[in-house]
Amino acid sequence: MAEVTLEVTRRENSGKEISKKLRAAGKIPAVVYGGHKESVAIEVDRKSVSELIQKSEHGVRSIFLLKMSGTDQQRHAMIKDIQIDPISRRMTHIDFVRVVMDEKVRVTIPVHVVGTAIGVKEGGLLDWQVRELHVECFPNEIPDTVDVDVTSLGSHDYLRISDLKFPASVKVLDDQDRVVVGVTHAKAEVVDAAVAEAAVAEPEVIKKGKVEDEK
Repeated sequence: MAEVTLEVTRRENSGKEISKKLRAAGKIPAVVYGGHKESVAIEVDRKSVSELIQKSEHGVRSIFLLKMSGTDQQRHAMIKDIQIDPISRRMTHIDFVRVVMDEKVRVTIPVHVVGTAIGVKEGGLLDWQVRELHVECFPNEIPDTVDVDVTSLGSHDYLRISDLKFPASVKVLDDQDRVVVGVTHAKAEVVDAAVAEAAVAEPEVIKKGKVEDEK
């Protein structure tokens, strides 16, 4: 995973009013923590960080090389959390977590489905249950995506996490028996649902009849 360079500025003051002024000036208040060091309050340019996230193929999962403005200090970090204004949809705060390149990290990676399943071509529906996976590995070994080829899946066939292939250096933290994707048959499910609903409703009608007889 390639790194993305971002210039940041140390934030000496904090508080709601300070943060409000920063946002009005096109800045985003942020914090860097972790990596066996104390937290540092910083500010980043909204336009710069937005463009980097949009242009990077890894998006918010990118490894950032944070360079402190006016100094020779720099540190690798990843975005841990982003707060978004519900109305303007602009970023209002960013949490960065320091990354030590020779220490393993836990991250989520997206799952991409590749191909068209045989069962879908025959009228079934793709049942895509897992959209991302939790893994543990070194920062420079984080997979971009997990590509799952569903071409050979027929109706009622499924792929579980244990069926997927990963580099030996990547440890998957999710349940290996969890279903990632499969093919269901829509018509059969509709019929089964209707039968089940009728089966549940019938005893209620009989029960009401018995109550009326007892009156």
